[in-house]
Amino acid sequence: MPGPTPASATSKVARPRESPLGLTVRAIMRKRSSRIALFALGVIVIVGLLAPFIAPYDPAAQPDIVGLKNQSPSLAHPFGTDPFSRDVLSRVLYGARLSLVIGILATFVSLTVGVAYGAISGYFGGLVDSLMMRILDAFLSIPRLLLLLAVLVAWPHLSIGALILFLGLTGWFGLSRIVRGQVLALKHAEFVTAARALGASRRRILARHLLPNLVSPIAVAATIGVGHVIVLEAGLSFLGIGVPQPLASWGNIIQDGADQVATLWWMSLFPGLFMVLTVMTLNILGEALRDVYERRS
Repeated sequence: MPGPTPASATSKVARPRESPLGLTVRAIMRKRSSRIALFALGVIVIVGLLAPFIAPYDPAAQPDIVGLKNQSPSLAHPFGTDPFSRDVLSRVLYGARLSLVIGILATFVSLTVGVAYGAISGYFGGLVDSLMMRILDAFLSIPRLLLLLAVLVAWPHLSIGALILFLGLTGWFGLSRIVRGQVLALKHAEFVTAARALGASRRRILARHLLPNLVSPIAVAATIGVGHVIVLEAGLSFLGIGVPQPLASWGNIIQDGADQVATLWWMSLFPGLFMVLTVMTLNILGEALRDVYERRS
C-alpha cells in the first residue's frame, strides 16, 4: 500500500492576508490620476521638508531693500523678489513646509475631536445622543470662516500653535456627523453583539471593534480636510490675520504683492500654483479613497 501523502503535497500554502492599508494602496495605485497626484504630492512634501537645504536664500533676509526689491524672475532669483527684497522662491519653499504642517496638525485635531464626539454620541444613543446633536447643530449654525475671523481679529497676535488649535477646533463638526451615522449603523451588528455578550466594556467595543471599521471614511475626511485647511490658512494669512510676518506662508506671500498684482505678477503666480497643485492632489487622492470605500461598502 502506498504510504501517506505528505501534507505539503496535498495542501495549498495559504497566502498571507493583506492588510486593509495594503489593499487601499493597491486600489489607489491602479488609477493613473491617483499615481500622478501621489507623486506630485510627494515632491511637494519632500521640497517642504528639505527647504532649509535647497532654498537659495534665507526667506526672511532683506539684503538690499532698495536695489533688489520687486525684481522680476531671473537666474539669481527664479521666482523674483518681493517689495522687501526677499527671495520669493525661498519663501515659497518654506511656505510649503509651514502650510503642510498647519494643514496636517489642524486636521489631526479635527479628527481627534470629531471621531470621539461622533462615536460617543452614536454609541450611547438616547438622551445623550439627542443632547450632543443639539449642541452640534448650534456649532454648525455658525459659519466657520466668520467664527475664525472673529477670534483672530480679537487676538491678532496668535502663535502658530494657537492658530493650528483654532483651525482644528472649528473643523470637526461635519466629521462627527459621519462618524455618528457609521456607529449607529454598526453598533447592532453581530460582531458587536458578540463582543458585548462576551463581557467587553463599552470602551473596548468602541476602540477595538467599531473605530477600526471607520478607517475609510476617516481617511477620506482627513485627506480632503488637509487641503481645506491649507486654503483656509492661506486666506486668513492673505487678510493679515493668519501666519504672522516675517514667517513665510503662501497666503502672506500673495498678500505682499496684492496691491501691485499687474506689475508683481510673480508674487501671486508661484505661491498660487503651489497651493492649487497641493490642494488638487489632495482632492484627487481623497476621491480615490472615497471610491475604494464605496466599492467595499
